[in-house]
Amino acid sequence: MSPPGRDPGLQPERTRLAWRRTTLSSTVAAVLAVKTALHGGASALGIVVCALCCALWLGFLWVAHDRIRVLETSPRPAALAPRHATTAVLCAVAMAVCAAVLVF
Repeated sequence: MSPPGRDPGLQPERTRLAWRRTTLSSTVAAVLAVKTALHGGASALGIVVCALCCALWLGFLWVAHDRIRVLETSPRPAALAPRHATTAVLCAVAMAVCAAVLVF
């Protein structure tokens, strides 16, 4: 007997919703970073960190949007490319570092 074909069930839908949820969290983090950087007057460091946070947010948004599009259009989506996964992780970690710089 041959094994049955893969039945993804609702996994692509759950993954798509997880990407949307993570994108929303990243958006909130970027907005809070901008608010923190500009609170009490804008300093040069604050503006640089703010711009970096916005660039990182855009990078993460690009990866997430691409993945969401693939999950919505394909009945059997391919695995996430390693460079996209690396980009998403690096953007998230760098955003956390920026947040730590803004807080301290």
